[in-house]
Amino acid sequence: MGRKGVCCCCAALRPRYKRLVDNIFPEDPKDGLVKADMEKLTFYAVSAPEKLDRIGAYLAERLSRDVVRHRYGYVLIAMEALDQLLMACHSQSIKPFVESFLHMVAKLLESGEPKLQVLGTNSFVKFANIEEDTPSYHRRYDFFVSRFSAMCHSCDHDPEIQTEIRIAGIRGIQGVVRKTVNDELRATIWEPQHMDKIVPSLLFNMQKIEDIDSRIGPPSSPTGGEKEENPALLAENCFRELLGRATYGNMNNAVRPVFAHLDHHRLWDPNEFAVSCFKIIMYSIQAQYSHHVIQEILGHLDVRKRDSPRVRAGIIQVLLEAVAIAAKGSIGPTVLEVFNTLLKHLRISVDFELGDRRSSAGSATISTSSKESDERIVQNAIIQTIGFFGSNLPDYQRSEIMMFIMGKVPVLGTNSQSLDTTHLGDLGTRRIQIMLLRSLLMVTSGYKATTITNALPPPFLDPLLSPSLMEDSELRQLVLEILHNLIDRHDNRAKLRGIRIIPDVSDLKIKRDKISRQDVSFMKKHGQQLYRHIYLGCKEEDNVQKNFELLFTSLALTTIELANEEVVIDLIRLAIALQDIAIINEDNLPMFNRCGVMALVAAYLNFLSQMIAVPAFCQHVSKVIETRSLEASYFLPETIFKDKCNLPKSLEKHEKNLFFLTNKIAESLGGSGYSVERLSVPYVPQVTDEDRLSRRKSIVDTVSIQVDILPGNNTEDKVDNTEEITFEALKKAIDNNGLEEQEKEKRRLVIEKFQKAPFEEIAAQCETKANLLHDRLAQILELTIRPPPSPSGTMTITAGHAHYQSVPVYEMKFPDLCVY
Repeated sequence: MGRKGVCCCCAALRPRYKRLVDNIFPEDPKDGLVKADMEKLTFYAVSAPEKLDRIGAYLAERLSRDVVRHRYGYVLIAMEALDQLLMACHSQSIKPFVESFLHMVAKLLESGEPKLQVLGTNSFVKFANIEEDTPSYHRRYDFFVSRFSAMCHSCDHDPEIQTEIRIAGIRGIQGVVRKTVNDELRATIWEPQHMDKIVPSLLFNMQKIEDIDSRIGPPSSPTGGEKEENPALLAENCFRELLGRATYGNMNNAVRPVFAHLDHHRLWDPNEFAVSCFKIIMYSIQAQYSHHVIQEILGHLDVRKRDSPRVRAGIIQVLLEAVAIAAKGSIGPTVLEVFNTLLKHLRISVDFELGDRRSSAGSATISTSSKESDERIVQNAIIQTIGFFGSNLPDYQRSEIMMFIMGKVPVLGTNSQSLDTTHLGDLGTRRIQIMLLRSLLMVTSGYKATTITNALPPPFLDPLLSPSLMEDSELRQLVLEILHNLIDRHDNRAKLRGIRIIPDVSDLKIKRDKISRQDVSFMKKHGQQLYRHIYLGCKEEDNVQKNFELLFTSLALTTIELANEEVVIDLIRLAIALQDIAIINEDNLPMFNRCGVMALVAAYLNFLSQMIAVPAFCQHVSKVIETRSLEASYFLPETIFKDKCNLPKSLEKHEKNLFFLTNKIAESLGGSGYSVERLSVPYVPQVTDEDRLSRRKSIVDTVSIQVDILPGNNTEDKVDNTEEITFEALKKAIDNNGLEEQEKEKRRLVIEKFQKAPFEEIAAQCETKANLLHDRLAQILELTIRPPPSPSGTMTITAGHAHYQSVPVYEMKFPDLCVY
């Protein structure tokens, strides 16, 4: 009895908070928490908040002992009590209690028992949802970030336990994020050492999503059951929440671990998961921070520029998806940076492709061809990204991008801003030109300028129409298609697709407006450049059907968008000059090309005659086309561009009624009020400085040949240029009177040309003659003028060594004016 009384006396001497804590534990843990005693403990804690830290410490002591002894029933009771105390107490004194609580949660997470880990996670999540009045600056969550991240990678042999632990780890990370991310004064988890653990853990679980494409858009709203049961869905929602809370200063820290994870697990090829990740990122972050992500992708592309083509293509495709989302909102100052980086990698890809080709010269291997095809994948991805990005920009930015890309195209005589292709050779330069023009074609698609001057400013038009971009059939096609995008402001191009004789142009329902003053001024300044480009484009030997179709569309769109009466006359003169190319054939074109040019002229004049609606002109054109269909169908596009077409052996024996005659056209248009005086002046293309620098055949030679061979006014003279040689003809040739008449006729033609021809053509012809004279004079001076002898001697080089030969003064001959 004495011993029992001593025990009761000792129990009575224990602190009250310990007795209250002990009373909540039943003798049999299966009975659960004693609710009545728990209410007493809660009331005591609320009434005496200064005792909370002691209550927490004592509960932590009991829980640690029960964990070691594997008395998990009492562990559950202790955590339940802690949770209820946390929910009930919101005073300043709760902070020491929280430290004890977090210490107990850490004990549970450190244990190897899955149930205890899940129990600790659940308690931490409840704690994370409590809003504290004031932040705790000294509290850190490093351990919890590391432990929850490790749980996300659980590889337990039991699939159910593995899923349970991973879900607990994801929910724990979500709790850490919610607890720390809002208050910048607290210990932040945005530091790289924490993000390097959190982000890969979430991505690791997101990889288990079976249907990736179903969640690439804005955040979905799965049911609560799905969230709890599927680690992939829970990880994705946690990832979205994390990114949604990111700010300007910590956005990069959240994105960079994504690149490390994708690199480590080689997820760029194939890149479906990478694309889905960055779509989630772009849709989750705030719109004004989109350019941060784009900058990070560009930076990673620079880092991986030496990787395999498929890896680089995967990164570029991710950039395309990111740009597609960012271009609709704010993209910040990265517009030119995106294009500059992509163009740099385009040049690198072409360099790699040509390098592989040179290294494998003479040994055709499958691996080399596959590398080249992979590089083509990279190049196509870059072009697609540039085009998509550019086409989604507003017009004022798109015009700047057009100028930027055009400035990068390597053409003869351009500034140093173009891409450096000196080490790539001619083939590499051509590849770069094609790639950049394809990019430019996509950027200009859908661009609608108010005036043609805004769409085709001189710094853009001059390099675009450069002869350097006419040396290849594909280059010429791309240039014409870019012109179509910019000239066609009423979407008529689709109606003009394909070269053909259109029976009734009114059926096309072509849309057009009245020509503005700005457009008239543009044609006066730059119309000769457009005519010249079309003229030279028809003289290329490697033209195919598509080239002729694009040339026809160019002429038709110019007529619709930019043609007044003066431009109509110029276009007719251009068409007649094209016909002369095929008839005279001074460039020795193949017969297919000559017939193709004739078909082009027929299709265009048929279109033009119906557009200006002059009956006599329409009648003449229709009559020539009808005659051709009966006697020379190979002069019509429907026949010449068939797979099997019988070509004529020559065009010299054809009758005049198969050609469009200048005098007939002048008569038909003169009766309708057109100023037809200039029709009698043959069209001569404008000469540029680049023609004299280009490696191609100089247009100067062509002009001089035309001036000498084509003195007449009408096509009749050009067709009947063969004359029968008889005695009378020889007699006339000897007669002086005949010579005088020929001189008078030449003078009359010169005077008429200077009176009626456009100023641009007169200036071009005079400039040509002046340049020829200057070149001849320079040659003469170079041959005749030698430097005078010097007493110091003249230097001669023999066997690579310089020798000086001095001349004595008494042997030098001075001019008479220098001697006295």
